[in-house]
Amino acid sequence: MSFAPFYRDSWAEVELSAIDHNIKELQKRLQPETKIYAVVKANGYGHGDIEVADQALKAGASGLAVALLDEALRLREAGFDCPLLVMGWTRPEDAPLAAEKEIAVTVFQEDWLRQASEQSIPKPLKLHMKWDTGMGRIGIRTTEEMDALLRQIEQNAIFRLEAVFTHFATADDEESDYYLEQEQRFENLFSHFERVWTKDVEFHTGNSAASMRFPERMKHFVRFGISMYGLYPSSVVKEERPIPLSPAFSLHSRLIHVKKVEANQSISYGATYTTEQDEWIGTIPLGYADGWIRKLQGMDVLVDGKRHPIVGRICMDQFMIRLDQEYPVGTKVTLIGKQEDQEITVDEVADYLDTITYEIPCMISSRVPRMYKKQGEQVKARHLLFS
Repeated sequence: MSFAPFYRDSWAEVELSAIDHNIKELQKRLQPETKIYAVVKANGYGHGDIEVADQALKAGASGLAVALLDEALRLREAGFDCPLLVMGWTRPEDAPLAAEKEIAVTVFQEDWLRQASEQSIPKPLKLHMKWDTGMGRIGIRTTEEMDALLRQIEQNAIFRLEAVFTHFATADDEESDYYLEQEQRFENLFSHFERVWTKDVEFHTGNSAASMRFPERMKHFVRFGISMYGLYPSSVVKEERPIPLSPAFSLHSRLIHVKKVEANQSISYGATYTTEQDEWIGTIPLGYADGWIRKLQGMDVLVDGKRHPIVGRICMDQFMIRLDQEYPVGTKVTLIGKQEDQEITVDEVADYLDTITYEIPCMISSRVPRMYKKQGEQVKARHLLFS
């Protein structure tokens, strides 16, 4: 089997078997009637949208969710004909394109529906109404807003209300007070909705945290995002471990230069690191243009199954590490992942940067090629079939 070539010694690996495992573990946790939207926005959280989407559907997901119409169109162009939802805002003038491609869009503004109804829409436009129960991002907050939207939908045969959804802001927190408050707001809106709308509509409220922690409270669908990739949404959920997750993402490079530097010599921009004695210094061809940002100075990487610290400022395309001995050029370096009995996790990198796990694979830029594996064996990237 041939693979797309790349000509640099840094790459990310995505283990698709982990995607399969995580979805199947969630299915065991959910009620039998609850289905899964696989969330593949932001290029599959940096893992690769097409490849993850393909594996997720094979594992049992019933549909896909993204943030942008552009992301949805990319999936349609790649041949996916499953239910597909854009969870963010879509311009009303793009409603005809969404309808043509049978892409469901999120609605929460009366004016949006009015403007969309003035477009020449070729077939029924699928709508998911967003309720803001406490996230404070987008969505209707009152029954008055709901009534206004429902009137517009009822008056225009081109609109088809397919689902209603909300998003929980604190489903991954230890304290559940605000989560319960959002649930109550949802129920209040739902009670009104039941009285004024008699047609069949599906509901989805659960993100990764809610779906794993409160499976009995989930509706028709859950939206499986960060944990589909093997990452717990918070330290609280990680400690609870409602289902066993398998991380899909790892990041690797190779030593391209190794030298012995005598004492009192500075390394990299700004001379922020000076050797205290004779030291072996290795250079790695990855930098902040690849998403390995300057704040990671001092972070460890793995060489020969041992931890070695990043010394000096990280450059745009390269950084340096202090080695415990001389190693050959070409020796593998692992920035995220396992070597022998050592592991650097996404959680560790996120903690070092004082951020969340979501940000880490997302920040690794498209300049870093993704290599796809199943059960450890490389497979051809599905998106190459549509290039």
